[in-house]
Amino acid sequence: MKKNYPNHFPVLLGTLFLILFATSCKKEPKFNPTVSEPVNYARLGLYEQVSGNNRRIFIAVPKLGDVTTINYGLVFDTGSTGMTIDADGIIPASMISANGFVFTGDSVNVNGITITSQQSTITYGGIDGAIQEYGNLAYAKVTIGDGNGSTVTPRIPIFLYYKIVNLNNGQQLAAHSADVFGVASGVMANSRKIASPLSYFKLADNVTSGFRLAMLNSANFETTATYTPGLLYIGLTPAELNSSGFIMHPLTYNAISGYSPNISSSITYNGKTIPGTILFDTGTPTTTIVEDATAASNSAALPVNSAVSITTGQGFNYQYTTTSNFNLTQVENPSYSKDNRTIFSIDFFLSNEYLLDYTNNRIGLKNN
Repeated sequence: MKKNYPNHFPVLLGTLFLILFATSCKKEPKFNPTVSEPVNYARLGLYEQVSGNNRRIFIAVPKLGDVTTINYGLVFDTGSTGMTIDADGIIPASMISANGFVFTGDSVNVNGITITSQQSTITYGGIDGAIQEYGNLAYAKVTIGDGNGSTVTPRIPIFLYYKIVNLNNGQQLAAHSADVFGVASGVMANSRKIASPLSYFKLADNVTSGFRLAMLNSANFETTATYTPGLLYIGLTPAELNSSGFIMHPLTYNAISGYSPNISSSITYNGKTIPGTILFDTGTPTTTIVEDATAASNSAALPVNSAVSITTGQGFNYQYTTTSNFNLTQVENPSYSKDNRTIFSIDFFLSNEYLLDYTNNRIGLKNN
């Protein structure tokens, strides 16, 4: 999911839709019991949902600080880092104004959430438009997961926003229109204190900080949010790091935003091979964007039955063929898009596994 950070984070394509989990959500039986910190290892389910061709995965957040009345699904996003959530319904309405949070001093503690006076904005969007969140750095414990299995983070930094605006027309969007659970490496470039919520867990000595995302279940992408158990592994065991078939890719350090999740690769489409860097992004719900500096047009969709393949510098190979519903692919010239990175959409995760090792700053990729 693209944040307007210099040369680091990915593109938001299609409509961003958020869900409020309700009893209508389709669920499986409980997968595992609730665990509490310090957590040695946890395996949680995520929710899958589709709207048109937009596919999203969400992580349940039933509690923030001491507030237990929330029941939100946040976009689980491998293409950005840090958690952002709307303050509506979480802190008293009297503390929220159109111009910011209402309190005096350097910080305030409300409902177990510390809101600091450090203000910032976060912008999501591509060349066709953008939305911007306005908020403050805050700290809180976060419960992730639900009755199917959950865990609690330590007290972590998050971005608590008080309004979100469509930059195309200036209109304010509905509360919780862009709640994001960003799990990429690095830190938010404009608030370097905020990193992935999963990077803060206290783990046993033989468990490495990081997560593994299992292959998504294409059958569970329905119009109603559908629970899929066992998708997210928090904490990486030696077996997962050394003998599970993942091809590891060391990450490059960026002085502004830490270790970049972009991976050097060669990209081939319709017989044409170009060099590039790829971001594998669950936050891009529809269309893969191939950036080609030699493309004749600014932006053009590949027709159905087009062949696309990649080979990373570490030898990971992946190929697909475009259809009318899956693997939609657009070729753009970076002089038009203002972005040199090729962004692989959520469809990549329908046939591949993904691993991020925060301790050793590397991404693992695995075909399935």
